Amino acid sequence: MKTLISEYKEKKRQIKKRLKEFEALRKAGDEAVFSELCFCILTPQAKAVYCNKAVEDLRRSGLLLKGRSNAISKRLKGQVRFHNNKAAYLVAARKAFKDGKGLNIKNKLNTVDILKTRDWLAGNIKGLGYKEASHFLRNIGLGKGMAIIDRHILKNLRKYGVIRKIPASIGKKTYLAIEDKMKRFSGRLDIPMEELDLLFWSSRTGFIFK
Repeated sequence: MKTLISEYKEKKRQIKKRLKEFEALRKAGDEAVFSELCFCILTPQAKAVYCNKAVEDLRRSGLLLKGRSNAISKRLKGQVRFHNNKAAYLVAARKAFKDGKGLNIKNKLNTVDILKTRDWLAGNIKGLGYKEASHFLRNIGLGKGMAIIDRHILKNLRKYGVIRKIPASIGKKTYLAIEDKMKRFSGRLDIPMEELDLLFWSSRTGFIFK
């Protein structure tokens, strides 16, 4: 763990800067926040950098806000896995946050009770489980104390003895139990949860992304 703490000290400033950028994103318009939601919907079993590129492509083409599922699917093909399903999820998410004036996602997020908001997102937005909902909230500056539990995080948690083995599947109960263990681990390290996630991510990729 000394190596991990040492690495954190080296990257701490960069990590905190990135988290500030996430907070600034939440203060931007609804389209920016919705784009981040779409990014998180695309990420399961796909590389984050490709998902980010795909969302930017959809924004530039106008498909993100107005495109039909088949047109979005064509754009996603070759960039993310399960492009047909994910295209349908993006369209469904857009409908969920649309009102008469257009997108209205920021007002529908309960910033007072973030855990309740995560529950709602995971239960009502197709393509979002607890991992993706946590990822989205973190990426708009609302993920304090939440874990983004994917295979990479699980491998690190096993490496440092936080969990004994990687579960074959993760339902809500298992997710919350592992999250609680990671929270206690981050407390022992004195590294906030959202910063620990970025630290693990950068250790694997060599840069701090999202």
